Order: sequence, then structure tokens, then C-alpha cells
Amino acid sequence: MEKPSRLFIPVDAEITLRLLEEADAPQLFELIEHNRSHLRQWLPWVDYDTAVEDSRRFVKSSMQRYLDNEGFDPGILYQGQLVGIIGFHTVNWSNRQVEIGYWLAADFQGRGVMTRACRAMLNYAFRKLQLNRVSIRCATGNSRSRALPERLGFTQEGIQREGEWLYDHFVDLAVYSMLALEWNALYPG
Repeated sequence: MEKPSRLFIPVDAEITLRLLEEADAPQLFELIEHNRSHLRQWLPWVDYDTAVEDSRRFVKSSMQRYLDNEGFDPGILYQGQLVGIIGFHTVNWSNRQVEIGYWLAADFQGRGVMTRACRAMLNYAFRKLQLNRVSIRCATGNSRSRALPERLGFTQEGIQREGEWLYDHFVDLAVYSMLALEWNALYPG
């Protein structure tokens, strides 16, 4: 995987994607703590991030995945403030595909932050990494998360029944995909 220069991807005048460092762990934990009930509705890892050390382990793990050329999880900085995470889960290099995952603090929703961040990650996937396919899976009931791939022109491939365990029950996942050819037609150059 071609590494982002200086470990960041500029998005626009307001947003930058930057790989997190261990020093970011307290800020990341504070963001999770402030948004715990909001995030817990749809993300199965929230109850496992209960201390700064848990956030530090996530940052270290993410950095190792980056160094191992398996993916990366940059923080989303909006006007310099950490407001969420977007990332490439493990890159499948032989099939040139990856899945994107993301979350955003409640106070920053509705500003187009995640749409712009996701568009930058897709450009990176298709134009820099030369991947062929990017997928997104969202709980069927998570209308905000589902709106993102729909807004960007992804194709909904189907529903993965009971695709994720969410604390005490399974949730169905909507599966979306975008191919390089489609992305380049929708968003040339």
C-alpha cells in the first residue's frame, strides 16, 4: 500500500484525515466517552473502550496495520479537532478490495463531514492504491450510516442477515459496494 505522505490526507479547507499516534489516545478516549450512548447504538466495540489505555491499544493496533500494509484508520480532524474515525479494514491485495468503516461524534453530524472524508478515502483507494472494489456494511436500522454510501452512489448488493452481534442481539447489515470503474465515471479526475 502506498503510504499517505506525512501520514495525513488533506480533504478540504476544514477536514484532514490523519493517522493517530499514541499521544492522541486521551483525546480519542474523551471523544468516545462523550459519545458513548450515541456510538453504542450501532458499534459493537464501545463497551470494550473504557479507559485511555484501551484507546491507546486501538491506536497502536491501527498503526501496526498501517506499517504491515494491511489498512489504516485515520482520525477525522474537523477544523483541527478530532471528531471521528474512518478506516480501511484489512486490505485484500490479491482481489484489490477493502471495506470502509467509520464513526462520527454526534455534534458533528449533518455538516457533510463524513461524506467528504469518505470521498477522500475512496479517491485514495481507487486512484492511489489502485483497488478495484470498496464495500461498506451498515446495520439496516442505521439510517444515517446507510445514507452515506447511498449519497455517494454505491450499489446496495443485499442484506447480510444477522451479520453482526451487537451486545445482546444480532443486527442485519446492508451491504454496499463501489467499483473503480463506477467511481471514476461518477467522480472523474
